[in-house]
Amino acid sequence: MRKNISMEDFNKRAFQVITDGNLDYRQKKHHLAYIAESSQAYPEVSAEAKEALEKKIICDLFEGNAPYRPRYVLPDYALAMKNGIDYLELEAPKDFDEAINFLSILYVQVPSITGYSVYLGNIDQLLLDYVGDLSEEEIYKKMKLFWRFIDRTLPDAFVHINIGPEDNIIARVILRIERELKQVVPNLTLKYDPEISSDELLLEATKTVFEVAKPHIANHPMTAADFKGNYGVVSCYNSLPEGGGSHTLVRLNLKKICDLHQGDLQDFLSNTLKKYCIMTLDIIEARSKYLVETVNYYETDFLAKEGIISLENFSAMFGFYGLAECVNQLMKKSGSQSEYGKDEDANQLGHLILEEMKKIVDARELPYCEANEGKAFFHSQSGIDIDIEETAGARVPIGSEPDIYSHIQAVAPHHHLFTGGISDIFHFDDTIKRNPEAVLDIVKGAFKKGMRMFTFNLSDSEFIRITGYLVRRSDLKEFREEGSRYGSALFAANSMDNANVDCRVSKRVLSHEQVAGKY
Repeated sequence: MRKNISMEDFNKRAFQVITDGNLDYRQKKHHLAYIAESSQAYPEVSAEAKEALEKKIICDLFEGNAPYRPRYVLPDYALAMKNGIDYLELEAPKDFDEAINFLSILYVQVPSITGYSVYLGNIDQLLLDYVGDLSEEEIYKKMKLFWRFIDRTLPDAFVHINIGPEDNIIARVILRIERELKQVVPNLTLKYDPEISSDELLLEATKTVFEVAKPHIANHPMTAADFKGNYGVVSCYNSLPEGGGSHTLVRLNLKKICDLHQGDLQDFLSNTLKKYCIMTLDIIEARSKYLVETVNYYETDFLAKEGIISLENFSAMFGFYGLAECVNQLMKKSGSQSEYGKDEDANQLGHLILEEMKKIVDARELPYCEANEGKAFFHSQSGIDIDIEETAGARVPIGSEPDIYSHIQAVAPHHHLFTGGISDIFHFDDTIKRNPEAVLDIVKGAFKKGMRMFTFNLSDSEFIRITGYLVRRSDLKEFREEGSRYGSALFAANSMDNANVDCRVSKRVLSHEQVAGKY
């Protein structure tokens, strides 16, 4: 939250932006828009809530004082392609080239908090009907140009595309192109279903991760069960309904509320935690109502007018971070040295806190959240660049992660709580390249244990997984010297400096057989 800025401060900040030689034209426009938005009054909340925002006990992730577009928008691309779009004078595509052209035009019209579309659709499912008699090489050539277009026109690592769960020629070609082009954009998720997805597709995805640290692998049956219709994995790894999305995402700093707490564990759960959860929900409600009732976004935007998105498919997101620090502090207060991620009693306390939060969130009916039966989506927020003392979401602190099996056992039991998304990042030693089949067993075993999403990368990769998005080491070097065309590079550089995200403990897996034996 920002207090209303004075005209003097407004002019000073605007001048800093327009004279910053490390920002390109579009980046300057985005920053200037944020400054203008900061001149508006914040949606009406209590004085106590305002204080919590100012002290970063509650964080609105710099969405701005006056939300004028949803944070995350997931168009129903299939519906748009079926009906065409009057606003853009686009007829329904009839072949592969027209389908790609249609999507390319629509992508740049979709808003989000970043200024770029955070969801480009379940692309293989969207394009399969247009393949016709095209050969694999013909598809490859067209998709390669399309992939380059996405990276160059939507240069933001939060732009996300999905494939799967079926094994098909489009998904295979995309994985091939990813390994070849080695682009940061788009972020990529494979929806994996053991009843539908082939081991060959999962193996191809694994080999692609070895090269470019993507795709994420989503537990499709588990995630799909949480939604009334189709869903998409967007931005970092957030799961939301297609044809809708999320008005806002507000997160609670569990470490800071634990710092403020004076009583015992039961008092923390019954009073302190409940108080700040309710306060966070109050802010979510105020921001959602402002977007719907004051801005009238869902009555005026062409996506809503043409049914490509619908208000009834939207909700809001309740996030948190700093669980590890909160648990460790509460353990110390009780006289224990147990740590989250390492010791079972600390892990159980973490599960207890999350379950209590989930109850509080689900008990609150919120306006304009029909997509989740009037409730906010519960979300383990993956952190931002200013987080220095707090670990992202419910993750184990960087540098103190246990072995792969203990790590999975520690976090998997609470993944079912997070309809809005959760992710833990596993750092593998380079030797895993010799055993790609071992990764398949780890992923399958993790999903059997209840994990919602599995994300891994290699310790020596050119690609670094920051929170849920990626950056190349070479882009960081370029950014520090002269700026970068990727708008997300600034966040990545700060996260590298503040959170040491490249210092995750590497996991070494010795053999395919040993992995299989663990499950």
